[in-house]
Amino acid sequence: MAIRFVAAEIQHLRGLQAFIFAHGANVWNWLPVAGIEHHMRDIAAEEAYALLAMEGDELLGAITYCSTQDFARYQPAGRTDAEHGYVCEVVVRSDQTGRGLGVQLLERAVQALQADGLQEIYIDRHEENAASAGMMRRAGFEELETFAEPERRPHGSGRTTVCRRLL
Repeated sequence: MAIRFVAAEIQHLRGLQAFIFAHGANVWNWLPVAGIEHHMRDIAAEEAYALLAMEGDELLGAITYCSTQDFARYQPAGRTDAEHGYVCEVVVRSDQTGRGLGVQLLERAVQALQADGLQEIYIDRHEENAASAGMMRRAGFEELETFAEPERRPHGSGRTTVCRRLL
């Protein structure tokens, strides 16, 4: 059966939240309950967006993203005040890894953000999360900075790596 990509709607959000906690939780990912609940409210209010990878009725992967100004310090000269995209979560069910699904989700989110007129897309990860690093590289993201963030990254090096893709 072919994978189809579906924009998340309100009726998907409870399942999406459960999916993020069930399949996104690991030592590299920071998933505070209150933060994810707030994120779901943002999606419901269309202040953020989610795309689901479905095979039949099964959820295989999901990505959430929004526009922001939170990465202004990384913006190119003359664009520090410009809105830019941020990929919040990319989660692929563990039995689906290695199929390129994360890259496909990233590509589709980038296309949606570009269609909204955004020229820079940001994403971050734990410095030592090799699987995420590979997925981000394959989707065209470049590392910009790595910095200590132990409250958000309590395992391993405790450092966050910020990446960007210019469109």
